[in-house]
Amino acid sequence: MNTIKQNLVNVRSHIDTAAQKCGRSPDEITLLAVSKTKPVSDIEKAIACGQTEFGENYVQEGVDKISYFAENKNLVWHFIGPLQSNKTRLVAEHFAWCHTIDRLKIAQRLSDQRPTTLPPLNVLIQINISDENSKSGISLTELDGLAAQISILPGIKLRGLMAIPAPENDYNKQVEVLEKMHQAFKQLQNQYPDIDTLSMGMTGDMEAAIACGSTLVRIGTAIFGARDYANK
Repeated sequence: MNTIKQNLVNVRSHIDTAAQKCGRSPDEITLLAVSKTKPVSDIEKAIACGQTEFGENYVQEGVDKISYFAENKNLVWHFIGPLQSNKTRLVAEHFAWCHTIDRLKIAQRLSDQRPTTLPPLNVLIQINISDENSKSGISLTELDGLAAQISILPGIKLRGLMAIPAPENDYNKQVEVLEKMHQAFKQLQNQYPDIDTLSMGMTGDMEAAIACGSTLVRIGTAIFGARDYANK
């Protein structure tokens, strides 16, 4: 059994256990394989194991991979990195999801640049839940205003929220932060009919994220191994 195959088995088992522990169905949780900096050969191994959802942080690298796998219509590509204005067209034209919306200008450009031949681009608003100066995202106090502006744009569809909390090893402290996201998500669901995605949880806090209602966990290293950033 190749390493990626075994890793996927282990991660899926971890998701199942975490879901059952808090009374949720594992079917409610999507596993997003974060394939940034990884070669297409690794992605091919994951696809062979039934993985269909992949996350990329770098626009051009992601576009190249999407083009490489263009004939496989089962794959769903998520952009999960910071997005600059000069790169929005590539995301709008190639990806199915963008997780990192934190200002109206970016959302407007994605909407305007989304080809009419494609369904609306699914977008998530990124929340800076730990109030880190180095992190992208808006504060929870800004959420209602930005959601209202985004929800009326025709080329995109607001599907929910995303967060990257500050690293924290203590489970209870993880839950304390992630539960704020869960509450904001539920409030957003009450206002907009298409809200169904809460993107939070990585290798170190996946169990807490699932307990706090995450519907999509972003896992990279635990599937593909350590990353090489030498070329980035």
